[in-house]
Order: sequence, then C-alpha cells, then structure tokens
Amino acid sequence: MKAQLLKVFNGLSHSFTIREDVGFQANKNWHYHPEIEIIQIKKGEGTHFIGDSIKRFQAGDIFLIGSNLPHFFRFDDAYLQHQAEIMANVNVIQFCENFWGERFLQLPENTIIRNVLDKAKRGIALPPNITGNISRIIDRLLHTEGPERIILLLEMLNVIANAKDLTQLSSIGFKNEHGGTENDRINAVYDFSFTNFKRKIELEEVAAIAGISPNSFCRYFKARTKKTYSQFILEIKVGYACKLLIDNKYSVKQICYESGFNNFASFHKYFKLITNKSPLDYKREFIAA
Repeated sequence: MKAQLLKVFNGLSHSFTIREDVGFQANKNWHYHPEIEIIQIKKGEGTHFIGDSIKRFQAGDIFLIGSNLPHFFRFDDAYLQHQAEIMANVNVIQFCENFWGERFLQLPENTIIRNVLDKAKRGIALPPNITGNISRIIDRLLHTEGPERIILLLEMLNVIANAKDLTQLSSIGFKNEHGGTENDRINAVYDFSFTNFKRKIELEEVAAIAGISPNSFCRYFKARTKKTYSQFILEIKVGYACKLLIDNKYSVKQICYESGFNNFASFHKYFKLITNKSPLDYKREFIAA
C-alpha cells in the first residue's frame, strides 16, 4: 500500500523528538517516515493499521514502529470531537536509527537493541507487563533536557529489548511501496469503509470511491494490502466486536448484529478465525485480566 512520506522536524536543540498530541490530528492518515517511532496511547481507543496488521488499540497500549513502516491510528469517532474531556491523547517519540552515530548500534553491548529495532520493522505491540515501566520513562523524558534525554531513550529501548512475548504485527511478507500519489485514494477507501462497514457494501460503491472499475479495484486493493477487500471488512467488523465485548454493555448475540454480521454462525466463525478465540472466551479473558 502506498503511503504519504511524513517529514519530522527535531528542532535545533534536540537530536530526536518527543511530543504530546491531543486530538491526534497529525497521525490520522496512512503515512511513513524514516524515523523509528514509539507511540503511547494515553487516552482513546480505535483501530490501528501497521503494515498489513489491523487490530484494536486502547488506552495504555504502547507500540514500537520501525523505519519506513506505513501506519496510522484511527481513533473511534467519539475521541475526535472537539470535547476536551474525551479527546484522544498520545505521546510520540521519533528518532533516526543512526542519530547517535553510525557505529553506536554496532557495539557488541548494543546487540539486543539492534535486534529489537530490526524486529520493529514489522511493528511491535509491547506486552502489558512492561508498559507501566515504559510509561514512567516517557513521563520523565517529556520533562528532561540535556544528555539525560539520550540516557532515558536507551533505558527505554533496553527494557523493550529484554522483554518477553514481544508481538510483531505486520506479516513478514509485507512490502512498503513508497510514494504519495495513492494516499488520498486509499484514505478515501478507509474512511468510506469505516463509515459503512455495518451494512453490505457493494463492490461498485467502493470502486467508485477509489475512482476505478470494480475489477481494477479488486486487483488494486489486493496488491497493496495483501488481502481482499472482503477480508479487510471482516477484520474491521471483528475489531469493532472486540470493542463491544470489552465494553460489556451488550449480549454476544446483540454484538453480532451491532458489528454488521447477518447471523450468529458467521459471526462466531470469523471472530474465531481472526482472533483465535470465541467471542465468549474473548470476553471472559478480558474480564479476568
């Protein structure tokens, strides 16, 4: 999938950036950049697109995204309104792999950091047992100047590199096709899909959004996402069902229809296919956590 190149400015007094985004307007489109990114979700929830991975995220999640890996985080509509008490809130750290010198990561002591940055080329979701520690380091980094900034970044990467159960997100076969000419087209398809996924979307409709014929759209979408449009819609529906299961306001059968499935058998089938759990097991596991 082609994505927009985003240029990151570090400022004259810093070698890497850390910032707080409220409302999260800067990262609402599919984009990539040469900088490695650590993103902490402080408030809000939605669906993330990292490479060809489509999953739900929520407050407390932290991700490590490698150089030039296309991504964006689509917050649920409630968090994109102009109401301060529920606006999305994230912390974002961005740094070039060689900002500390060409040979720094080649030092034998830094092998584990070099390895985890290599894994981050597919995107990494940090396990819950280290996110508290990482969050505390980020809080300190937001209010630190001088050499301690670099020390804290290294400390953070060391914690991540030593963690167990790091989850790589994008498939090993995903390839980024750089170039911004398709950005508007694919974002229009994404926006249309999120608005209409609960109903049956005709192929002619979404092809018209992309400005191409239905047959061309099928080839276009598969070539850029490594999945069919039908699979893409199923993943959105299952992701939305996961949100409703976590909210625990509806029965599983109600969630089936709220998520856009026409019958409970297909809901159960595709939910288990995508999450490796039944809807009820998913709900029980979350409540027990």
